[in-house]
Amino acid sequence: MSSTSPVTERSTLASLLRLAPFVKPVAWRLFGGGVSALGAAVIALCIPLLLETVIEGPIASGVTTAIVWGAVAVFILALGEAAMVWARRQFVLNPATQVEYEMRTELYSQLQELPVAFHDRWQSGQLLSRMMQDISLIRRWVAFGLVILVVNLLTISIGAVLLFRWHWMLGAVFLVTAIPLWIQGFVFEKQYGVLTRRSQDQAGDLATSVEESVHGIRVLKAFGRGKQALLRFSKQAETLRETELHKARAVGWIWFWLVLMPEIAFAVNLLAGIWLISQGALRTPELFAYFAMAVVLRWPIESIGFLFSFMLDARTATDRVFEIYDARNTITDPQHPETIAEPRGELAFVDVHFRYQDAGASERDLLDGINLTLQPGETMALVGLTGCGKTTLTTLPTRLYDVTSGTVTLDGVDVRQLRLAELRRHIAMAFEDATLFSASVRENVLLGRPDLDLTSEEAERVLREALGVAQATFVDTLPEGVETIIGEEGLSLSGGQRQRLALARAVAAKPRVLVLDDPLSALDVDTEALVEEALRHVLAETTALIVAHRPSTVALADRVALLESGRITAVGTHAELLRTSAHYRHVISSLEAEEAARTGTIPIITEAMAATAASETPTDTAEKEAQA
Repeated sequence: MSSTSPVTERSTLASLLRLAPFVKPVAWRLFGGGVSALGAAVIALCIPLLLETVIEGPIASGVTTAIVWGAVAVFILALGEAAMVWARRQFVLNPATQVEYEMRTELYSQLQELPVAFHDRWQSGQLLSRMMQDISLIRRWVAFGLVILVVNLLTISIGAVLLFRWHWMLGAVFLVTAIPLWIQGFVFEKQYGVLTRRSQDQAGDLATSVEESVHGIRVLKAFGRGKQALLRFSKQAETLRETELHKARAVGWIWFWLVLMPEIAFAVNLLAGIWLISQGALRTPELFAYFAMAVVLRWPIESIGFLFSFMLDARTATDRVFEIYDARNTITDPQHPETIAEPRGELAFVDVHFRYQDAGASERDLLDGINLTLQPGETMALVGLTGCGKTTLTTLPTRLYDVTSGTVTLDGVDVRQLRLAELRRHIAMAFEDATLFSASVRENVLLGRPDLDLTSEEAERVLREALGVAQATFVDTLPEGVETIIGEEGLSLSGGQRQRLALARAVAAKPRVLVLDDPLSALDVDTEALVEEALRHVLAETTALIVAHRPSTVALADRVALLESGRITAVGTHAELLRTSAHYRHVISSLEAEEAARTGTIPIITEAMAATAASETPTDTAEKEAQA
């Protein structure tokens, strides 16, 4: 998602009311804060009334004692106003941070629950800006903007009524000069709502650029593309700057009216007040009290512009956050789940079709009728040319994606009928792109064993076994061994080290079915041989589906499945497919060529050898395999 996101059609009030479930538990504290703020405003409005009394009485009579007592009364009111302001802060501080905590926790939980397809569509910077910036803005608005906006509107309403106390003409002038403010406020909402949405989306795009450049800093430095990245970032930052300037101009225009109209009202009321005094319809202390009241009302009136823009910012932030809350999770636990008490490990793909959500209607399914069965304890290698759908196929058993049609079954049970927690306990994955977290080696490897106490002897045994299988004993040379904290995404380790830890994590989960997406691609030849030897013992009792990008990985398998243009076109042993499938020979030759280029060795299987294999009879092949 980018800055092209549409503006919601909900009204501002309707959007902000969506915060009610988060605000409701602390509503009484916010109400207390509002009452305190209103109390401070009422006290401030009482001061002009007191001044009128002091001017008419003690000052007019010249009684010094009475003047002193009048000053003391004003001082007491000022203390009361300050106490109410302090009480407001005490009331709202904790509940606002509680709202922020609940929203942020709920958003993180939602991001964890949403399917991989959702994350494919969203930029990480957009998600991060909603998680941090938008929710923080909502918290500030709940704590300050909401309370002060309501109180100031009430203050203006009460003050406007009091202005009629001295003379209807003075009150009428105040109301008439407020009409342009309401008109400009309506125009401002329409314009500013679009600008603030655009600004916050652009800020998310900018956050994405920062994240990408930080994660890809090695690539940018290696190719000397730092200046180009800076130029791209500068253009995005300039676009955001221009949007912020448009926002500032919109806010400046509403401020123009908010400052101008009260000044005009003051001038007109001064002339009207002097005329009323000359006519005997108004006394001087009353005119003084009127202007004192107007001064008290000036800040609430002028603050409306800031609070209104603040409210629109909060409305936009709310819309952006609820875009994620509202996202539909299509991969959920079934309503009436089944269970597999003692899984055997039979994994089957039955007429499986799959296409990504953004695929065009005219495009063929990426997986187009897959039929494949892995027997319990069998190791199946999946081979094919780049782009044929191998990696996509491996994401279906654990429901990272759901099939478009057809079924994937575990021991005859559709995986969609199992609880996700149970399914992912029975089936574990190791990806080619090994992702590690900023945690200890122990926590990373035992990530798939929530049933274990990480400090227990059992956990230590499982950890050591998994590290041994993955030939990841290098962890003992790290500063704190298995307790060493791995840096962000494991970038402090080599690619081969990260891959071995990811493989150890999959092995430690002790699944009944193990899905490996080319888990040995970053290993050197010697380490790969050791890992493969250790894996043979693990795979002896585990059903395994292994995406093979190396001929040596194929050797781990009992059978090989050939994936071609989204379909399984051949299944058999390595020797059988070499003899019967020209496309398989081509794929293996390609893998051999890639391996030779990587290691500098001579390909074992050339096109000529493949042709020889094709001409052999089944008896000849069997005799050679027996001799080997």
